[in-house]
Amino acid sequence: MSDGHHDFHGGGFALIVVLFILLIIVGASFCGY
Repeated sequence: MSDGHHDFHGGGFALIVVLFILLIIVGASFCGY
């Protein structure tokens, strides 16, 4: 169970990082950078 929880936490963290990067890319494109 601890293994599954660890995987879930890691996946959630990765998802947040990906969304953050996408937000920066979209923001840069919108601002004209």
